[in-house]
Amino acid sequence: MERPDLNLLFALDVLLEEGSVVGAARRMNLSAPAMSRTLSRIRETLGDPVFVLAGRKLVPTPRALALREQVRAAVEQAAQALAPGEEVDLRTLDRRFNVRANDIFVGTYSGRLLEAMAAAMPRAMLRFAPEQDDVDDEALRSGRIDLFISAARKLGPEMRVQPLFTTSFVGVARQGHPIFRAEITPERLTRWGHIGVSRRGKSAGPIDDALQALGLRRRVVLVVPTPYAAVFALQESDLLLPLPEHLARGAQSAGLRIKLFELPVTVAAVPITQAWHPRLQGDPGHQWLRRTIRELCTSANRPSARGKKSAGK
Repeated sequence: MERPDLNLLFALDVLLEEGSVVGAARRMNLSAPAMSRTLSRIRETLGDPVFVLAGRKLVPTPRALALREQVRAAVEQAAQALAPGEEVDLRTLDRRFNVRANDIFVGTYSGRLLEAMAAAMPRAMLRFAPEQDDVDDEALRSGRIDLFISAARKLGPEMRVQPLFTTSFVGVARQGHPIFRAEITPERLTRWGHIGVSRRGKSAGPIDDALQALGLRRRVVLVVPTPYAAVFALQESDLLLPLPEHLARGAQSAGLRIKLFELPVTVAAVPITQAWHPRLQGDPGHQWLRRTIRELCTSANRPSARGKKSAGK
């Protein structure tokens, strides 16, 4: 069996990232006709058009989309295998890091992380991917994602896991909401409709368990997939929103007309961790990314350090 030309793998990776022959040619220091010939060879090898015209633009075929993460992982593994043993200059590292992260981390720390990356690894790119329904372990093992940042959960025994920070839940309501006219008790918490945040459409969570233990039940009238949609949804309503404090304070700092309050029921704090596959343990770029994320999370002025008494301010 004839061995495939691995140069086509690198070319396909660039084509999928750029989405155009001209852009890929520029990245690979080739002429546009030479890149077109390379695309023809890729098509012949795969037995698939790879890209098709949609109006004036080229769009990837379903086969190309299915291969995207596999090709990216193969290219990165090849680059690591061929990298010299001496210290890597991070400022010249041309790398894309795929990070599956929850809204708590992205909304709180992504800005400062990008600033640090611009200074230390200016040629690298950070690609945040939302949490999905596939198995997190397999996504890390296959290389579809390089780092997984989420609420602590059970992963494969070989995975490396590091704690980052812990966040607690607070209540959020619009400024001037009638709930602030008297002491906020569990019973009063159930008088108004609630907004639930769930990517999978779930309407119940830990707060419902806490209320049920007191013989109470809240009414969730709206479920949205992201906390940002939830915050905007309550602006002109009397709905209430339980939210991780990191996100709630971020929305408040952005100038939204909301007010925070301490929940009158006990809801367990949520530990946030980062996890990665051991094959990336010694990778210099990945080491820098993990270390920087850890430093940002541990050195930041976390909301919980400000005290619960500030929650309603």
